[in-house]
Order: sequence, then C-alpha cells, then structure tokens
Amino acid sequence: MRFLLTRLFLAIYYYPAHLSLHTLLSSCTATIEFNTKMASLNMVLSLFISVLVSSLMVSSASNFYNDFDITWGDGRAKILNNGQLLTLSLDQASGSGFQSRNEYLFAKIDMQLKLVPGNSAGTVTAYYLKSNGSTWDEIDFEFLGNLSGDPYILHTNVFSQGKGNREQQFYLWFDPTADFHTYTILWNPQRIIFSVDGTPIREFKNLESMGVPYPKNQPMRIYSSLWNADDWATRGGLVKTDWSKAPFTASYRNFNANACAWSNGVSSCGTSNSMTNSWLSEELDSTSQERLQWVRKNYMIYNYCTDANRFPQGFPPECNLS
Repeated sequence: MRFLLTRLFLAIYYYPAHLSLHTLLSSCTATIEFNTKMASLNMVLSLFISVLVSSLMVSSASNFYNDFDITWGDGRAKILNNGQLLTLSLDQASGSGFQSRNEYLFAKIDMQLKLVPGNSAGTVTAYYLKSNGSTWDEIDFEFLGNLSGDPYILHTNVFSQGKGNREQQFYLWFDPTADFHTYTILWNPQRIIFSVDGTPIREFKNLESMGVPYPKNQPMRIYSSLWNADDWATRGGLVKTDWSKAPFTASYRNFNANACAWSNGVSSCGTSNSMTNSWLSEELDSTSQERLQWVRKNYMIYNYCTDANRFPQGFPPECNLS
C-alpha cells in the first residue's frame, strides 16, 4: 500500500499537462484494483501453502517409523497404528528401548507418555536427550515406578561434560497411568526448561559465567527405555519388582520436535526463519514463573540444592540463585 500511495503522489506531481486528472486517477485506480487482487491471491496461496506445510510437518513429526529406531528389547518394543503409537515393554528377561534417528543441537521436544499402570514398583521409564562419549551431555526425565496407589516420582537431572548430580524430583498432580500427558524438554543456548502439560517444573540456566558447565556443544539424540531398577528405583531399592505383574508397558504418541537437526557438523537452523525458531530464545514469562513456583512449593520432593549432606563444602554455584 505504501508503494501504491508513493506512486500516486509521484504521478500527480509529474503527470504531463496534456493528460486529464480523470485519466490519471482512472489509471491509478486500475493499478490499485489489480494489485489488491494480486495481494488477495498471494494471501490465499500463502495460507494454503502454510496449511499444507503444517499438515506435512505434523504428519512427519508424529510418525515413529520416520523419526525413531527401536534399538533393543528383542520384540518388546513395537510401533503400531501406522506409526502413530509406540509401546515399550519389560518382563523378567529384558526391557526395551528406542532412539531418534536425528541428532539435535538445541531443541524443543514434546512427547506424550502413558506410564506403566498398577504395581510398577522397581521399574523406570526413561525419556531423555544424550550425547556420545565419556564427557557426555544429558537431559533426563525418569519416571520411577510405584506400588499401586502410591504416586510416581518424576526424576530430573542435567549432565554436562559427563557430570550430573543435579537431581530434582517431583510428584505429579494427576495419575500419569490413566491417560497420555505431554512431557517437554526445551533446550536452547540460554536455558533448559522441563515442562509437563505446558506447566514448567524446572529451569536450568546457562551460568557458564559463574563456572557452571552447560550443555551447548555436543549434539544429542532422544532416547527412551523401560527397564528394571529395583535395586534403587522404589524407596531406595526396598521394594522389588513383582514379576507376576509383568509384562509392564509404557506407551508413546504425538512426538513433535522444533529442533536444530545436526548432520555432518552442520545445523539445520543455520538458515532457518527466526520466527520458526523463536524457541531458541524462549524464556519463562511472569505467568510461567508463577506456575513454576507453584510446582516447586506443592510437588517438589527432592532438590539437590537443599541437600547439605551431599555438599558439606557448600552448594554448587547455581544453587545460590534458586
């Protein structure tokens, strides 16, 4: 529109004397009508392309055949419903697991999980990002099984350069075995945010300026596994797995990744639209901060930053900002 108005002004200022103003305005009106129609057509085409791309992205993002490989379990892991559902199972002989085909260097990952129902004591369902090597980086969701009627424990941890010891644990405000719920890991250069159904439960900031290692240089894959950990998972190993309840099964659906895929040393975000990758600078707004504090107050059951027995010489630097 600014272009058309500028053109009209210049035309009036410089128009030849032998042309009538009526002729000039008629020409400009026709130009405006033509450009308006073209703009409308372009808008419709852009909307159509946007919807088409979005539908293709959703289809691709939610198909486990496209994005994941089953890595172990000897048939205990299954992809079902034309790639829309994935299940992991555990029995006394073995658990099972899968991993993403892509590696990522920064990502916002969503996955819907429905955890092992009933007496799941001794079992662990792990869903995490991890790099390779002896000085690996890792961002963990782990769901520690329970006796029937007792709540699951959601265990979180962050590793950088092979060192973790940053555990925080939570109860959930719903039954995670009754239905699917969305578990999100946001990992960008500034922070890591763990969320459940859109509610943030934990934030780990990049505090390299204070000497705190932060995972930012090593690409990571998505992994998940269901395995037996009855030596520690439930009440510190006091409650053992009841194998008469096996097989234990966890289910996955609606995977979605807004992510910088990493291939041959090159990030897919190098030339991507900044609006599409707004999560790369995402942070908690005031409402999200309030929700985070609500979770910490009502559902956090362990925080390494308050465990003086583990850190007799003083807490890690990031704990002073919690």
